Amino acid sequence: MSSVQHLPGPAPLAAAADDVVWRLPGEARPRTSLLVLPHAGGNAHGYAEWRGLLPADVRLLVGQYPGRGARFSEPLPLGIDDLAAPIVECLPEDTGDLVVLGHSMGSLVAFEVARALTARGRPPRALIASACRAPFLANPSRVEPERLTDDALVAALKARGGTDDAILDEPELREIVLPSIRADFAIDDAYRFTGPLPALGCPVTAVGGAEDPIVPVEALAAWSDLTDRETAMTVLPGGHFYFQSRLEEFLSVVTGVVDARPA
Repeated sequence: MSSVQHLPGPAPLAAAADDVVWRLPGEARPRTSLLVLPHAGGNAHGYAEWRGLLPADVRLLVGQYPGRGARFSEPLPLGIDDLAAPIVECLPEDTGDLVVLGHSMGSLVAFEVARALTARGRPPRALIASACRAPFLANPSRVEPERLTDDALVAALKARGGTDDAILDEPELREIVLPSIRADFAIDDAYRFTGPLPALGCPVTAVGGAEDPIVPVEALAAWSDLTDRETAMTVLPGGHFYFQSRLEEFLSVVTGVVDARPA
């Protein structure tokens, strides 16, 4: 197991809003915002490059979870609320029209963000769930990080993709990133929504990889049960991180959702 421990100490200062939700504007007056929630073990840095591939009048917002980046000194997350609640609180005050997108575990965070915003009377216009089971389904591909040594966890990460092998192969960097990865996978393993359905009042688009061994297509399709609005599903070639080799194609699907307006 990892030798890195987050020891008790002084309570950390509250994170700055800009550290919790990265704001990557294009034009001065965006017509809409796209909020992206990273995968388990993911970092906002990995999604910042999307700014250059999205329309200039779409403001890109990217969530940064505890235990990484400028939030490294914060306690590691224990449950989905530790990931979603700060995002909701730190959205820019001028966030109006909003599309929420998550990848893998980030889709579960996106679902909880959408539920929280809806409860506050400001629901997102749409939700995009990428490479993730529907939230009311049990996780079919549990990682069980508490049972894995660091080497075994690294092997599991490499099999999934999505994490730079150079980081995982560098001992000092690995020691830094593995604690937050363990925390995220423990949350992903355990999370299951048990509330009444449908839980959302916005359209939902589910996207995934045709060869994804972690999220079979039938688990992806079940997102349609989460909403009383329109649903759509797109399956692209590739595995769990299918969009890494088909980013422009994937972002064309995303842009289509961003551009869509209620009939």
